Amino acid sequence: MSKEQRPVPSIEQIAVWLASRHDAEVRDLVPLTGGFWSSAYAYRVGADEFVLRLSDMSEGFAIDRAAMRFAGPNLPIPAVVDVGKALGLNYAISERHHGRFIETASTEEGGAVGSALSTLLAAMRAVPTTPSDRVNWHDPQASVGVDWRSWLSNGLVDNPDARVSGWRDKLAQDSHIDDVFKTAESRIHELLPACPERRDLVHGDLLHQNVLVSDDASQATAIFSWKCSALGDFLYDVAWCTFWSDWHPGIAAADIWNRTLAASDLTENDLLNASIRHHCYELQIGATHLGWHAWTGDQKELEAVAVALARTLEKGPLAMPQVDSGDSTFTPTR
Repeated sequence: MSKEQRPVPSIEQIAVWLASRHDAEVRDLVPLTGGFWSSAYAYRVGADEFVLRLSDMSEGFAIDRAAMRFAGPNLPIPAVVDVGKALGLNYAISERHHGRFIETASTEEGGAVGSALSTLLAAMRAVPTTPSDRVNWHDPQASVGVDWRSWLSNGLVDNPDARVSGWRDKLAQDSHIDDVFKTAESRIHELLPACPERRDLVHGDLLHQNVLVSDDASQATAIFSWKCSALGDFLYDVAWCTFWSDWHPGIAAADIWNRTLAASDLTENDLLNASIRHHCYELQIGATHLGWHAWTGDQKELEAVAVALARTLEKGPLAMPQVDSGDSTFTPTR
C-alpha cells in the first residue's frame, strides 16, 4: 500500500482517541513531517510530551520498542511507552525528543555535525555484543542461516515475499540503470570477502529524518526508526553518511570518514581493509536504493541514485594510506 493510499484518521478522531487512551485532556496535537511507513503526531498531556505514530505495519513499532535496550547518554533512543491497535491501524506512543533533522545542517555547521555524528556512532560501537549474536537481532527466526555478508547480499535480491518486491523487473526496463545495478552487484560480491563478521550495532537508515540534533547541531537529541537495524560492521553507517552526502551539504562537510579513521576507540585491527569494506557498503546502499526508488516509482531519485552509484564505482575505495597499505590482507579481483 502506498503512503497516499493508506487510510489516515482525521485529527479530530485522533484527538478523541488519545483523550480516551490517556483519560486526560490532550493539548497541542499537531501532525509531524517525516516517515514513509507511518504518520506521526505530537501532543501534550499535562507536562508530558509524546509522539503518536500510526501505520498499517506493526513490526517497526515492535523493533523500536525493543531497541530501547540500546539507549544510553550518547545514544538517545526515545522510550516507547505503548504499542497496540486503534483507529483501524497499529500505533506506537513514544516520549517526545526535540531537535531538528540532521539533514537540515548547513555546510558551515559541518564541524558541529561531525562531532555529533562521531559521538553517536561511537556510542553505537560501544553497545555490548558477542560474536554469537544474531545479525537480525530483533528477529531470531529471520536470522537463521544469516551472517553479515549474507545480510548484505540479501539486500540485492528481489524477494517476492517481501513487502518491497517487484523492483528488479522495473529496474530492467531502463538499460542504463540496469547496467549500473549489475556492475555494482558484481563488484559487491567481489568485495564481500573483505567484510568481517563483526557484530556492531548498525542503525541501517541514518539520515532520512531519523536523527534529531540540537539547535546548534553539535549533539544528537534522538535516533529512531530501527526497523532496518542489524548487528554487523560499524562502517556501514559511516558509508550511509558518505554515500548520501551529495544530497546533504552539512553531512558532507562533517567528513565522517576521516573522523572515523581518527576515532580513539578504534584499533588498527578494527580498521583493517576499512576503505574496501566502506566501498562495498556504499555500493550496497546505492544498489539497494535503486530497488527502493524503482518500487516507489520516484524516477527523479532513481536517476540521481544511479548517477551517485556510477560515480562511486568509478571512484573506488576512499584513500586510507595509513591502514590500507601494501600489506593489506585482502586484494579484490578486478
